[in-house]
Amino acid sequence: MHKICDVSMEKNILEENQRIAHLNEHAFKDHNIRAFNVLGAIGSGKTTLIESLYKEMKDKNVGAIAGDLTGEDDHLRFESHGIRSLSINTGKDCHLDAHLINHAIEDLPLKELDYLFIENVGNLICPVDFPLGTESEIVVISVTEGDDMIRKHPLIFSLADITVLNKVDLAEVMEVDLDIIRDDYKKVNPNGTLIEADARKGKGIDKLAELLELYSLPR
Repeated sequence: MHKICDVSMEKNILEENQRIAHLNEHAFKDHNIRAFNVLGAIGSGKTTLIESLYKEMKDKNVGAIAGDLTGEDDHLRFESHGIRSLSINTGKDCHLDAHLINHAIEDLPLKELDYLFIENVGNLICPVDFPLGTESEIVVISVTEGDDMIRKHPLIFSLADITVLNKVDLAEVMEVDLDIIRDDYKKVNPNGTLIEADARKGKGIDKLAELLELYSLPR
């Protein structure tokens, strides 16, 4: 009986999240905002990736939501670049959900934004079940995490629209075989796109920006 109750409760939670995610999606579309959910483990380079993308779109109106268990470090980094940013602290929760985003966007000047980057909590497991209403999901992994990350977390990579393999300049030092990562990605997401990057130095950022069509305004 306890298990049945737990399963039913989880089903209700996921269904409610999906409902609110649709509301977020409509809100973004109504305001002509292109929104992206940026996922990845702690230290993969999510914040740096968004900062580097912003440098490619200086004439665009860009917003960001920084999700973390606690603190405002990433939020403050975004603001230092001129990005309109909000911080969401989830406390013990290892992911953002659609409800949190729905409340957050109430405090953003949606009419003035063209793009919104949502940096999810550093985790490759929990965020999978909680879509936020964004048009696409971008997963960032780093070679410093090893060449078995995709095999260990296949679900998030199979669902992601784009995967960014970051810090490729450290592959040799970390003794990571990039071919293993490439092959694993093809197995779990044959129709997905894998971009190799060094976000700190700007490598691969232009390709990602072009793929996301960030050079053309949606209005």
